[in-house]
Amino acid sequence: EMRRLLLMLLLVSPQSFADDCVVLLHGLGRTSNSMHSLEKALKQDGYIVVNTGYQSRRGSIEDMSSIVGEGIAECRKHQADNIHFVAHSLGGILVRQYFQNNVIPEAKRVVMLSPPNHGSEVATKNKHKWWYKMFTGPAGQELGVEAESTPNQLKAIPLEIGIIAGTKSLDPWFSSVIQGEDDGKVSIESARLEEMRDFITVPHSHAFMAGSDDVYKQVSSFLTLGTFMHAS
Repeated sequence: EMRRLLLMLLLVSPQSFADDCVVLLHGLGRTSNSMHSLEKALKQDGYIVVNTGYQSRRGSIEDMSSIVGEGIAECRKHQADNIHFVAHSLGGILVRQYFQNNVIPEAKRVVMLSPPNHGSEVATKNKHKWWYKMFTGPAGQELGVEAESTPNQLKAIPLEIGIIAGTKSLDPWFSSVIQGEDDGKVSIESARLEEMRDFITVPHSHAFMAGSDDVYKQVSSFLTLGTFMHAS
């Protein structure tokens, strides 16, 4: 199956993506620089790319989801036929939040990298601690695993969703409070969505996933074909 997918990717010329725009959304406490490797690789593949930063520790998830709309507006300036999203961590929740109330005909696919789609035990355990509030702001208070947390309240969105979850942790202290296998911040199970089109795990930690070559190959595969490259 992987050979077939690689062959299909090789047959798709960069020019095919000239009318496709990809909006990149970084995670909590990060900047657009954390998505620079993805930005560069997508541009080399011929995509129009919008990589805009947002103040991730300043506002609520609902307020910050407006950055998704700003990215879409930028893509429309380029007259893109198709608009896709690649979102790391909190970025994936912002995409889900935005599409609760917005209909965008051009919006097609989203790849979420380690999204806390059902929250994180790290947020639940530490939400009242001063250092956690300082580092994560208002959004950090919304990312718990409880049923009333923002991610757990969001309905399915009309995009094709591919999810990449990490299996390597560099945070043993955080991992100790997370149920099941995790990437140091988010469990594999929390990343999943019932309505997702495809799912794959990679041996990377939460913080460094977006800059990995093998992750980019999976991102490229899903944006092109709507499926990841599975080893089987």
